[in-house]
Amino acid sequence: MSLAYESHELAVAVADLLTHPNDPSLPIHQPWWRQSLALGVPGIALLHVELAAAGLRPWQRAHHWLAAATSGPVTAGADSHPFHGAPALAHVLACAAAHQPGTYARALDGLDTAIAADARRRVHAAHARIDARKLPALAEFDAIRGLTGVGAYLLRRAPDGPELRAVFQYLVRLTQPLHPDGEVLPGWWTGSSPSGRADARFPGGHGNSGMAHGIAGPMALLALAALHGVVVDGQLTAISTICAWLDRWRSDTDGGPIWPYWITRPQLRADHAQVLRTQRPSWCYGTAGLARAQQLAALALNDPVRRAAADGALVCALADLHQLAATTDPSLCHGYAGLAHIAHRVAADALPDVAEHLRALVPRLLDQIGPSGADPRRTAAALVSDAARPGLLEGAAGVALAALSCSTAATASSSWDACLLTNRPAHPLT
Repeated sequence: MSLAYESHELAVAVADLLTHPNDPSLPIHQPWWRQSLALGVPGIALLHVELAAAGLRPWQRAHHWLAAATSGPVTAGADSHPFHGAPALAHVLACAAAHQPGTYARALDGLDTAIAADARRRVHAAHARIDARKLPALAEFDAIRGLTGVGAYLLRRAPDGPELRAVFQYLVRLTQPLHPDGEVLPGWWTGSSPSGRADARFPGGHGNSGMAHGIAGPMALLALAALHGVVVDGQLTAISTICAWLDRWRSDTDGGPIWPYWITRPQLRADHAQVLRTQRPSWCYGTAGLARAQQLAALALNDPVRRAAADGALVCALADLHQLAATTDPSLCHGYAGLAHIAHRVAADALPDVAEHLRALVPRLLDQIGPSGADPRRTAAALVSDAARPGLLEGAAGVALAALSCSTAATASSSWDACLLTNRPAHPLT
């Protein structure tokens, strides 16, 4: 590795600075702190769970953080979503239980009941919306707040349950076109801006491509499910429909294929969208997340051409100085940690030559998180110093989890990143 230390040492150093959930230097009084997987306690608890599973730190630390996460009322139902409240806490507890079978069974049973009920409510509302020929909100279907994120959890905990099948039947229907005002739009087209709010810059709404808030998330989930052997009518066709949409909007640049973060109504009508090589290739939006989603889709569809194209797209993006220059932070969501983690996951399912190349890039990407040759404790201190964001998506815990997952110390069967839809399929692939 180009790092002066093994990447798991950075994960350990971060965790050692995040030992106590009641540390006054942390944002413990913020209302999101206890229940936010994105920002707060659950994300940090997840780091301690994975380090304990790897035998690098004691389980008592993980239990301490999990106790903090579950120490008060848990938000469920309409006010919860995959990264806040019941589904967020359940994801972390499920990860702990996977490593320590039998633990947290009672808490998980209660959370599973609440999540299943919420899934039924969400699916019913989504079908009613489609029946009324209205456009969806991003939060209806996306990975962060919507049914894709809920489905990712159900795939792990209740793969044979009726709620998961209902989620997939809805996602299949989501890929069928809508015809508002006589114009043909993809079924996931939303009438709002990417923020979810009305915005004059998005007249007529937009079609979102990203993993976090766009159609790549549903595609990745449908593909992962197919690779687990969970398939409903129309599922593979839905994956193909999304692939065709991404093919339509791909731009082949000198730096490799790039996809726009979203398509506006004027761009749709013109059948053209200019994509700049200066956009970052992140997990949430950009080539890295889309490459992983398309790799999973290709595996589900048994499409070797698409598989090679997806793998190649990531290799090009990680070699393109223009795209890398747009990556300016260490985070898992849209920084170097996310790029390293996705390169590691894609390599595990890539053909040998591409896999070897991607594995060689991982330490170089991690090296961007801290000064070359720095003590991992120094790098960890710099990450944790941003105490307003210590959690999973944009904070130190996420960076540490990515570093751990890329190391030889990681637990091979770990699915901590199932909430990101980057996790391994059920069976080894060749």
